[in-house]
Amino acid sequence: QPRLVESGGGTVQPGGSLTLSCEASGFALDYYAMSWFRQAPGKEREGVSCISNSGSTKEYVESVKGRFTISRDHAANTVTLQMDRLKPEDTAIYFCAADRTGLCLSWNIEYEYWGQGTQVTVSP
Repeated sequence: QPRLVESGGGTVQPGGSLTLSCEASGFALDYYAMSWFRQAPGKEREGVSCISNSGSTKEYVESVKGRFTISRDHAANTVTLQMDRLKPEDTAIYFCAADRTGLCLSWNIEYEYWGQGTQVTVSP
């Protein structure tokens, strides 16, 4: 059964760092663009970052540029989101999603697979 599983969430102080991982099982991520989304309480889901299947294209929402870095490891079938200089407004549940087009064209498309999410809390 194909699935995505996120890990690495937790609670950190402002200015701290977390590394989120998204591991696929039951299918290969090689052909998929991979995105990270987040949803804070009372807010709509927001696209955070995307990496194309080749890794040559990386996209970030403006609010995380320069602080977050997305990467992928084809051998490990994993995508990682390195989050540095975290702010309280980064608090949310973070989800990874797989897009069969392989390209980072838009946040507003139909993703084939979603993970269950991992909680990130940034608090003093």
